[in-house]
Amino acid sequence: MGKIIAVANQKGGVGKTTTAVNLTAALGARGYRVLLVDVDPQGNSTSGLGINKRDLHQSTYELLLSSLTPEQVLRHTEFKNVDLLPSNIALAGAEIELVELENRATRLKGALLRVREQYDFILIDCPPSLGIITINALTACDTVLIPIQCEYYALEGLSQLMITLRQVKRLYNPKIEIEGVLLTMYDGRLNLTTQVVEELKKALPQKIYHTVIPRNVRLSEAPSYGQPVLYYDRGSRGCQAYEELAEEFLQRNRR
Repeated sequence: MGKIIAVANQKGGVGKTTTAVNLTAALGARGYRVLLVDVDPQGNSTSGLGINKRDLHQSTYELLLSSLTPEQVLRHTEFKNVDLLPSNIALAGAEIELVELENRATRLKGALLRVREQYDFILIDCPPSLGIITINALTACDTVLIPIQCEYYALEGLSQLMITLRQVKRLYNPKIEIEGVLLTMYDGRLNLTTQVVEELKKALPQKIYHTVIPRNVRLSEAPSYGQPVLYYDRGSRGCQAYEELAEEFLQRNRR
């Protein structure tokens, strides 16, 4: 049965989608069957895997708000062992529409149960907010992977996310745990980076990944070509970092 991991942080611009896309591709390249679920209305994971979000007739909007099944929404990608439940701007209205529905926090969980057996890992790319769509993702997942940019406000954002996780654990998903905290846009030359890392290690000593993701031009360029960095520039520092993350992620999940 596939493990479901939500990639979440309510702060935008922390490398959340970059991590979701590139970890998915790296796991798929290693022979694991992976499904990426895009529940961010911006649809950046969708375009990052080469799917034109403007041409979608079915998306995770229909999955959450109508009777469509995952099989009807699912898109196979050109990348090895990687499937996608795509998103587009239609999902922006779901925050309001879900409020009036029954089981509004568990609709994504119900959908993913239908396809969970078909994959080794299911990654959910969450929107940069703590609204009802993110609550759906946290209710559906086994663990949460938290990308954090090494900056002053990172710790404040983490504390808010931890409060939400405790509420979800109490109300909807008693088994939810933290998969790991990933340091992104890392620059070890900066004193602030060192300070943030030390504070994070105090707060979550067993959860910080040893792998860090550096600032890298090729990582930034790859989405505009609709490719994970593994397929765009395998020799880049960004690709090497996500390859290392995939190895560390798999080692932790073999324990």
